[in-house]
Formats: sequence, C-alpha cells, structure tokens
Amino acid sequence: MKITRAARTAPTTRRTLLRASAATAAAGVLAAGSSPVGATPRPPAAPLARPTTPAAALKELAAGNRRWRTLRQRHPHEAVAVRNSLVSGQAPFALILGCIDSRVPPELVFDQGLGDLMTVRSAGEVLDEAVLGSIAYGVLELGIPLVVVLGHQSCGAVAAAVHAEETGEHLPAHIQYVADQIRPAIDHAHHGAARVDATVSAQVRLVRDRLAREADLAAQVAAGKLAVVGARYELNTQLVHRID
Repeated sequence: MKITRAARTAPTTRRTLLRASAATAAAGVLAAGSSPVGATPRPPAAPLARPTTPAAALKELAAGNRRWRTLRQRHPHEAVAVRNSLVSGQAPFALILGCIDSRVPPELVFDQGLGDLMTVRSAGEVLDEAVLGSIAYGVLELGIPLVVVLGHQSCGAVAAAVHAEETGEHLPAHIQYVADQIRPAIDHAHHGAARVDATVSAQVRLVRDRLAREADLAAQVAAGKLAVVGARYELNTQLVHRID
C-alpha cells in the first residue's frame, strides 16, 4: 500500500503538538513558581519602616490591638514583596514573651505580620535559660527596642500552680516545674477564682522585674534603647493593657 504524504506527516504533527503542550505546561509551572533561567531578577523590596524606639513600638502595638478588638485587622506585611525582602534578614520591632495558650497568639492580638514581632512562649511566661537566651538574642543581636511580658485572663498554668499549692498535689512530669516557677507570684490576699486572676498579674510583674534586672538588658534600659513592660490580655474583651 502506498503511503500518502498526509499519512507520512501525521506522526510529525503529533510530535509537534506534544512538544508544544509540554512547553505550555512548563511555562505554566514557571509562572506559578520561580522565574525562568536568564530572566531579569526582581529588585529587592524596600526595607519595611518599623518602630525603632520603645515609645514608638508601644504605640504600634496599641494601634494593632485596637484594630484586633474592633475587628478591623489589616493582616499587614504578608505580600510577596515582603516575603522576598525577609529572605535576607529580619528587624522585628518588639519581642513578646507570652503564654503558650492557643487563644493568645501575639501576631493576631496585635495585628502584626511577617517580620514584625519576635515571639517567645512558655506556659505562664515562665523563664528558664532557653527563654532568657532567646530574649537576649532578640535584644542584643537584633536591637529590638521593646520586650513585653504578656499574661492573660484565665491562664491554665497559673490555675494549676495555685491548685497545686492549695492541695499539695504533685503535678505530672515537667508541669510541676512550671508550677514551682509560678509559686512565688501566688497572691494569698485573694481566694478562689480571684486568687488565680490576681496571680496572673503578679506573675507578669515578677517576670518583667526579673528581666529588667538582667545585666545586659538593664544596660540597654539605662541607655534608653530598651523598655521592658508587663501587659495582660483579656479574653472577654480582647483588650491588651499595661500592668504597672
């Protein structure tokens, strides 16, 4: 049987179409991900303007919490340009030492975004060497001007510490360590739920004062480069307020 010209060219046409489809698919993958080889690289994004003084940092946190509790969150600094700019480094303007409670994520309650906050979290804001080292790193290596010790209403760690002291019960595993660290803050002037609530604030003050006495941090405070403050988050109103 004689092969016609159309029949002879059919396989070539199919191969051409397949190659074109593959090229189109590859182009789609590249468009969704990295730039093609040889493309002009994007210029780095301009550095984000962040607070550089303790007072300015406090003002920004207060504004962010106001947006959060009035349901006007901006969810800032999440764009692609910001993500790209953060590849080369970070410059957070505040460090939040908070509790591990899932209801109090600092980036949300202060309406901040990528690269804005350095967060350190432990049950009841308890200090140990790892926590202290993390805070020191943020202040001394990154130049963070503000440290906030953030307690919160209805803290389970504080409630456990109060219960253990009142009953003499030994808590399981490493939870007893947390309770022992909170014990000095327990407010014996109150009883029942009021004792737990008062101890939440007392624990914030205890941790804040201990941090402020750390030699390296105290030097930064004395130089006016750092503020160490205590604050508390109210679950029922979403308000963060200072604790004196």
